[in-house]
Amino acid sequence: MTITHHVRVHRSEEKLDRTAQLAWKIAEVAADPVEVESDVTEMIINRVIDNAAVAAASLTRAPINAARAQAFSHPVSTGGGGATVFGAPLEKRTSPEWAAWANGVAVRELDYHDTFLAAEYSHPGDNIPPILAVAQHTGADGRALVRAIATGYEIQMDLVRAICLHKHKIDHVAHLGPSAAAGIGTLLGLTPETIYQAVGQALHTTTATRQSRKGEISTWKAHAPAFAGKMAVEAVDRAMRGQTSPSPIYEGEDGVIAWMLDGKDASYQVPLPAAGEPKRAILDSYTKEHSAEYQAQALIDLARRLHRAHPQLADPANVESIVIHTSHHTHNVIGSGANDPQKYDPTASRETLDHSIPYIFAVALQDGGWHHVDSYTPSRASRQDTIALWQKVTTAEDAEWTRRYHSEDPDEKAFGGRVEIRLTDGSTVVDEIAVADAHPLGARPFAREDYIAKFRILAEPVLEPAEIERFLSLVQRLPELPAAEVGELSIIARPGLLEITPAPGGLF
Repeated sequence: MTITHHVRVHRSEEKLDRTAQLAWKIAEVAADPVEVESDVTEMIINRVIDNAAVAAASLTRAPINAARAQAFSHPVSTGGGGATVFGAPLEKRTSPEWAAWANGVAVRELDYHDTFLAAEYSHPGDNIPPILAVAQHTGADGRALVRAIATGYEIQMDLVRAICLHKHKIDHVAHLGPSAAAGIGTLLGLTPETIYQAVGQALHTTTATRQSRKGEISTWKAHAPAFAGKMAVEAVDRAMRGQTSPSPIYEGEDGVIAWMLDGKDASYQVPLPAAGEPKRAILDSYTKEHSAEYQAQALIDLARRLHRAHPQLADPANVESIVIHTSHHTHNVIGSGANDPQKYDPTASRETLDHSIPYIFAVALQDGGWHHVDSYTPSRASRQDTIALWQKVTTAEDAEWTRRYHSEDPDEKAFGGRVEIRLTDGSTVVDEIAVADAHPLGARPFAREDYIAKFRILAEPVLEPAEIERFLSLVQRLPELPAAEVGELSIIARPGLLEITPAPGGLF
């Protein structure tokens, strides 16, 4: 059973008991010792594989190189054995907050892991790096890690269901700080009081603007969730030492809702599991087949379908216009409704092109697919026939697609759109798609073998064959792993790979 909590702003003279606050309700869910159900455990294993896959593909990219260098500039902290960093030897460890930082950047860099979209956006797999880092540092076993990850997903996704951040230009990682802190609280078996304080501190330190996802998108897009995870680890540490947080962090008259979200008259209905209720939210999330913003997934699949059925569409000389009728979110975030000229700029950064559905649709229409590296290269973006086709692609907000985007009915919830292509000969091509092929309701839903295949494809260029098999064998035994083997849940790069690009110097 799910309990819906009514959350509103309270004036200071209105005494809001601690146990009535949203942060406390979150803490109670995190502290609930309920067991994780088997299908949830299997999906958690899938997502740990997925995270490692996309991290492997990112190992030599500049943001990861910098984050890894920062992490290894810090020694293992006292109180534990430290945590591993993707790519590095297992015995080379750092403090858990810095491992959360480096691994969080690696997981997020390619925008290629799981997603959940509702009132807000989210990549709930971002919970895994900070929780895993603390598990390794403290010597937690696989069962505890599974329970903690289930909490992280549950809390972030329940907040995403109810509280919109982007409408107020607040970055979606403001839901990640509290969820990661809650997940760590579950991992360590902390009391509701301690988790409550950690959740409040994590939220207080992770509210930031959405400029990181606007205009010319910078490398901070990958760093933002890693920063939230790092703050969550530090918030838990402070709370365990008896330090308190701003309260009530959500409902206070100078709190997050009153001044960053819907204002002093706002109210939200936040669903959370009842006591003893299993945490199953992860099953409502979905991963990516393609390395692009999630709202592009279905449209890439539609473009490759059109490529096969109508090969003439790849030539801009045959196309007068392409209009993608889609949801408010897609139109305004990655479509022409964002009014970002950079979305049509052939010299734009990879991070910007990743958030440009006009570019993505044009390339997928011409190539009949999408590649996590080749589709973003400067030479690919600057091809003259691509630029010509790209400039003809626009998006339009459609009320019905917006309604379906927000629908609570999983059978009609949709993240795609309808494409109308007018050809120069006067004819038209019209087609539509509701969900990505890899979505649970799509043409080819992702299953364990797909996660493993994705891992192999992304890992083969950077990991030795024996390392690929070691990791896959280990992770699929996740709930039975003793602490020592949880400490081995990482990936080791091929010899010499990480030395190809010297680590940049900095302050540390």
